[in-house]
Amino acid sequence: MLLHFDLLQTLLIGLIFVWTGFVRTGLGFGGAALGLPLMLFIDNQPLLWLPIIGSHLLLFSGLTLRTRLNNVDWRYLQRSALFIIPAALVGVFGLLNLPNRWLLVFIYSITLFYAFIWTMNWAIHSRHDGVDKLLLILGGYIAGTSLTGAPLMVAVYMRNVAKEQLRDTLFVLWFVLVAIKMSTFAAVGVDLHVQTALMLLPVAAIGHVLGLKAHDAIIRNDRTFKRWIGVGLMVVSGLGLWDLAR
Repeated sequence: MLLHFDLLQTLLIGLIFVWTGFVRTGLGFGGAALGLPLMLFIDNQPLLWLPIIGSHLLLFSGLTLRTRLNNVDWRYLQRSALFIIPAALVGVFGLLNLPNRWLLVFIYSITLFYAFIWTMNWAIHSRHDGVDKLLLILGGYIAGTSLTGAPLMVAVYMRNVAKEQLRDTLFVLWFVLVAIKMSTFAAVGVDLHVQTALMLLPVAAIGHVLGLKAHDAIIRNDRTFKRWIGVGLMVVSGLGLWDLAR
């Protein structure tokens, strides 16, 4: 059994981690954004799940990048990091200090926002450098708080990074952000749940491999995929906020 969970909960956790691995490599982003709200229905402590998600992201992004570092837009990555990383550090501080209820409202609200724009088939667009910087700062802060800031940063990266370099460049960004978060966790004594992360590694690997195989098909049908995901996330986030409001 995983931690204190019963058999049914353990099976559901396994399915969720297959899903997060699939999304992470299928879309190139969003594993945490699309998986964390589901995990919080099983245990509503973000500091339980975020170290586990972070460990997996470090491993799988590292494996994906080991032969792809020559396909990274290092120049734009360095430019954008000047806005993202300071905001992410502030976000990590918030994660460690804000009340758990506030964090849950924050996570479900951000997810509901993503769900709504995907369901409506809208997109986050930026056509101005000032808006780019704002989205990078907001995305960095949200990533620092909950690892769910990817869609905001992706909107900027899509405009500034060549399509064939986008996924690999984003993977380097996720690796850096999660390394910062995990280092901070370790420094302040947060339990990294290493044993649980290792136990979930095989199921996450299944999702990772499936996502790699489905990546091209997902990208070709990006709007349809996101619309269906948006409907599901809207239900999950709405239920989560309703439960908190009771």
